[in-house]
Amino acid sequence: MVAEKMDEEGSLRGGMLEWAYSGVDFSLAGNGGKDCVDFLGLKQRIIESILVCLFSCYLIKRGITKMTLPHKDEPQIGRRSYCGKQILLVIMCLTFGIELGFKFATKQMIYLLNPCHVVTVIQIFLLAAPPSRLVTAVFRLHLHMLTGAPIAILFPVVNTRLLPFETSTYFIQHILMMVIPLFLLRTGGVYTPEPVWDFSWASLSVGVLYIYHFIPLQYLAMISYVNLNNMLCPAISDPFYGQSAYGIECLLLAIRLSPFHSLEKCIHFS
Repeated sequence: MVAEKMDEEGSLRGGMLEWAYSGVDFSLAGNGGKDCVDFLGLKQRIIESILVCLFSCYLIKRGITKMTLPHKDEPQIGRRSYCGKQILLVIMCLTFGIELGFKFATKQMIYLLNPCHVVTVIQIFLLAAPPSRLVTAVFRLHLHMLTGAPIAILFPVVNTRLLPFETSTYFIQHILMMVIPLFLLRTGGVYTPEPVWDFSWASLSVGVLYIYHFIPLQYLAMISYVNLNNMLCPAISDPFYGQSAYGIECLLLAIRLSPFHSLEKCIHFS
């Protein structure tokens, strides 16, 4: 069994990384544990990871060679948009701060590696950073990393959230993740998407996201037994539960459910 081969790594649970994931309750369905690690065989995980990483490298290479940025400086945003940015920045920082508090209190800081939390940090940067070409590049990349937000709302995993207001914070954060890009698209300036026929940014973003899932996230999940972003086994609300290739199916679903892959361009060019 895969889990039995990793008992030594699993001993880290009571060691120096205890603060990061010792509070994870493996008795809750979909939270992790040996049965979750053994849901897929090690051979299948290696084959899937190799195939996905090869495909991701192709996407990244294609994206980097074809991506472009505006050469001229974009116009500054108006006062009303600036106020809106500040309000959204405060709300998102408060929400994410509460989420951090929950993770510290329950000793589950490892879950901050989940892509939705990473994207949240990116959005805080976009709201706080001064206008620049870097902001435009980060904005375009993050637009294609937002598939987790609608999936989290459509198939919520809240059986592990036991503290008061913890479930509410879950939904508020993911709703904000979809509201903020829409607001920034309407704001314009440095927050402009690529042309409608340009898929280079989508290729680069999806390639990076796939590699992040199948290499660091899956590796950390296996040595800690924690089901990070459901890379070990399906969540209880996963529509692909029981399928042998559910991980790849979930990633394909993420592409099909991307709320901004086309909507972003329709808003900008309308």
